[in-house]
Amino acid sequence: MAKPPAKKKNTSGRGQRDLTVKVKTARGRKMSSTLWLQRQLNDPYVQRAQNEGMRGRAAYKIMELDDKFRFLVPGARVVDLGCAPGGWLQVAVPRINALGTKSGKAVGRIIGLDLQEVEPVPGAEIHVLDFMESDADLLVKQWLDGPADVVMSDMAASASGHKQTDHNRIMALCEAAAELAFDVLTPGGTFVAKVLAGGAEGDLQKRLKQNFTKVVNVKPPASRSDSSEKFVVATGFRGES
Repeated sequence: MAKPPAKKKNTSGRGQRDLTVKVKTARGRKMSSTLWLQRQLNDPYVQRAQNEGMRGRAAYKIMELDDKFRFLVPGARVVDLGCAPGGWLQVAVPRINALGTKSGKAVGRIIGLDLQEVEPVPGAEIHVLDFMESDADLLVKQWLDGPADVVMSDMAASASGHKQTDHNRIMALCEAAAELAFDVLTPGGTFVAKVLAGGAEGDLQKRLKQNFTKVVNVKPPASRSDSSEKFVVATGFRGES
């Protein structure tokens, strides 16, 4: 089970001081950039990702969600929407046994979709594709040789700096991802997607509750406490109504 990185205690009595890395604002650098860099340098999940060879701290979000809901099981057929840089693929491949390394366990398959080229991940099949294209669902089922058991998305639209605009954009992406899920999921399937709290998620929740037996909203420990992001996890797909 993924656990938040532990902070090492100083028991020697020496160096009892604030170990937070502080970054000075360089000439020509915006304060916002300085604060972002300082946050990155002091983020234990960023450090853990670097140490463990993961492509980003977001990998731990899907680890924690799967530890709780157990949808990435051996033999599962998975679609990762907006898969760049590949951290979620890295997590999913061993859990669904995509490489067949777990003896006696079913071998899963995972398809990653993105608008840009993504560095290969062993065990994952990655395609450059806009999932909003009209034939995307047909292509996905063709590549998987059938329907999917899981559709997951960590997508976020480019930030505009305007909170409500950014919220509306990410909700539009999530709604489009849900529409694809309705087209490609097998009965009993799971949909996982990032959303932002902000008042426009009601319609999505209503649609999901019509089509899944259980819908919950979760903020995994790896999600920054100062972020409005959360994840919707819809399980038990029963077909679009």
